[in-house]
Amino acid sequence: MISKITDWYFSKKALPYWGVLALDCLIVMFSGYVAKYLEVGGFEFAQSFWPMTYGILISIVLYAVSFRLFHTYAGIIRYSSFIDLQHVAVATFAGSVLTYIASFALASVNNINMPDLLGIFVMFSVSTLLMWLERVAVKRMFDGFRAQDATPVAIYGTKGGGISLAFSIINVKVKEFRLVAFISDGEEMKNTYLLGKKVLLNGKGIAEDLKQMGVKVFLVSPLKSEMFRKNATMIDEFLAAGIKIMMSSEAEEWDGKSPLMNLKEVDIEDLLPRDKIEVNMDAIGALLTDKKILITGAAGSIGSEMVRQVALYKPAKMILIDQGETPMHTVRLMMARDFGDIKCKTIVSSIANQEHMEKIFASCQPDYVFHAAAYKHVPMMEHNPGIAVQNNIYGTRVIADLAVKYGTKKFVMISTDKAVNPTNVMGCSKRICEIYCQSLNKAIVEGKVKGVTQFVTTRFGNVLGSNGSVIPLFREQIKRGGPLTVTHPDIIRFFMLISEACKLVLEAGTMGKGGEIFVFDMGDPVKIFDLAKRMINLSGAKNIDIKFTGLRDGEKLFEEMLNDEEQTKPTDHPKIMIASVREYDYETACQDEIRLLEASRSFDDMAIVKIMKEIVPEYKSECSKYEVLDKTSNTELLANALLKINSAH
Repeated sequence: MISKITDWYFSKKALPYWGVLALDCLIVMFSGYVAKYLEVGGFEFAQSFWPMTYGILISIVLYAVSFRLFHTYAGIIRYSSFIDLQHVAVATFAGSVLTYIASFALASVNNINMPDLLGIFVMFSVSTLLMWLERVAVKRMFDGFRAQDATPVAIYGTKGGGISLAFSIINVKVKEFRLVAFISDGEEMKNTYLLGKKVLLNGKGIAEDLKQMGVKVFLVSPLKSEMFRKNATMIDEFLAAGIKIMMSSEAEEWDGKSPLMNLKEVDIEDLLPRDKIEVNMDAIGALLTDKKILITGAAGSIGSEMVRQVALYKPAKMILIDQGETPMHTVRLMMARDFGDIKCKTIVSSIANQEHMEKIFASCQPDYVFHAAAYKHVPMMEHNPGIAVQNNIYGTRVIADLAVKYGTKKFVMISTDKAVNPTNVMGCSKRICEIYCQSLNKAIVEGKVKGVTQFVTTRFGNVLGSNGSVIPLFREQIKRGGPLTVTHPDIIRFFMLISEACKLVLEAGTMGKGGEIFVFDMGDPVKIFDLAKRMINLSGAKNIDIKFTGLRDGEKLFEEMLNDEEQTKPTDHPKIMIASVREYDYETACQDEIRLLEASRSFDDMAIVKIMKEIVPEYKSECSKYEVLDKTSNTELLANALLKINSAH
């Protein structure tokens, strides 16, 4: 019966304000009778019932005036909070004071029996307590009513973030979650309760324990996000148990105060281990604000994010170049929609088109260049080394030379970890780009080349969600029902969010003085096989296999940020280091580029790659037809050594 009444009541709109006022007034009347009964006893209570009732009615009017002043009946009882209870206490106290004053004013009036001081105190205490109980009881019943269809959840974190998250769940009007338990890493929280819910210690088997308690969703406090990402065992345990994981949106950093209902079910990107990236916003702003910025590869994964981040600093003009027409159109629409107040030129062209690039630099004369344009797919470039040379190497040289010619202040080149001890054409092409930019900077410093441009290079690994990366591929394979293709069971990669990588590029650009190769700390490596298993568990898909296909042409098991002969120096940013690399002579670098470009026009793959290996001796091909060149090179070295020995004798 009670259940039917509560279901009927809570399915309706809130009780009208006059109903709440009437209920509170009845509580005041009852409190008045209790006070009088305690004051005079049962016999006299019956004898003076009506004079006493008149006095109580006057008190009710005075209390009602106080209720009006403090709006105690205006709130919705089912959503009562601690503040509402405070208002009730203040209002009943004010009503009691008015009643006390009235008792003096009406002392000589017959047939009106006002309560004395003790009675007024009892009346205040009882009415306050009953009105509190009324609101708490209604709220508790409503919470129980709402919780019928709410999803049972546990919260990871028992400090500020976890508590704020819990209050968001408890106080939200539309009840989506029902809090069951907290999870803590601290031994001091063992056998404790928080907000009436049990605190469980984190450890092996915690996911299964929560599943037994009926928990369907695991909410991660923003203060625990970083620790949770690094706990692969814990993540896999929850995924295996079929418990959904929800975290705060990465795009919105918690300020420590605001509600935390910006939760979303995690994607695989949210679960990869990484540290929070912080950059010097003031230094970046000073570099970019009111300046002319040119970005190559502006429609690519990294380039388009660079466009968005640079635009935030209100440059005077942005010159965006990419040879992809459709993605460039998308960038153009984005700029018009989100940054309509910034002057912007979107140009469809190749960076290897020297004549067109010259015209652009001559007319725009950019202050800063961010060079992200490059062909980056390893297997594609392995089969097209001539195009890798013409686009990546020659294109970089065109942009770098024009930057010097037209007085660009700083040139930031985006390289890759595949340039370190390269095993493929793409990685070697980027290493040759590094060599050219660094040698050109050295020539400017030494006065061999006239110019003011500072050349800075940034190296980092895979970015999450980039075109052609493994995660979008796995998602597509899961949609098709599998199998997921992994090249090798032991292959590992470093990952970083595109937005974080671009922030570090901007930071490196501000701190670079010219000639540096900045290396980013990519965090912990991820085993691709484990990544595939985790994505299958996240998707909830069943019977999806993982198939090993063998390393692709030019692919290696793990990437490096430095070669064997390189060391790093720290910078002011904990995530950015400077690689101490071998320096090259500018004239030699130019000659190497000229003969490499000439060879590329023949499209003789072996001849092109042979020259690349001569320029970058540490380039050793793997899983590639070019491995024969390494064997030939070793044979030639051995023959030369034997020749020297024989001539000595």
